[in-house]
Amino acid sequence: MNSKELIALATEALEALKGVDITTIDIAEKSSIADAMMVATGTSKRHVRSLAESVRQSAKKADHAPLGFEGGESSDWILVDLGDVIVHVMTEEKREFYALEKLWSVGPDSDEKQPSMLGAV
Repeated sequence: MNSKELIALATEALEALKGVDITTIDIAEKSSIADAMMVATGTSKRHVRSLAESVRQSAKKADHAPLGFEGGESSDWILVDLGDVIVHVMTEEKREFYALEKLWSVGPDSDEKQPSMLGAV
């Protein structure tokens, strides 16, 4: 699956379980680890776990098993590594504290709102 398809898959899985403030960040020009990073908020640790598990199961059903799944049963931040797309699911408190969107917006193209690679998914 390409990055755009992975973003669509993850977005659908997150929206199905009412993930909050789903954001996609194009990091292709900033890092060699992935093309895009997604961040979503869960309303509780249990919701965070359910959202991340939904992404993992959706990827498996699409024959694109995640490369990694980091974060424990009671974690407030879980990472799902889909290869070209990395999905972070966090509680609101962790998301505000770590501010990944702000961290990854630093750089020469930081004025861009939505890179064309990601577009409207």
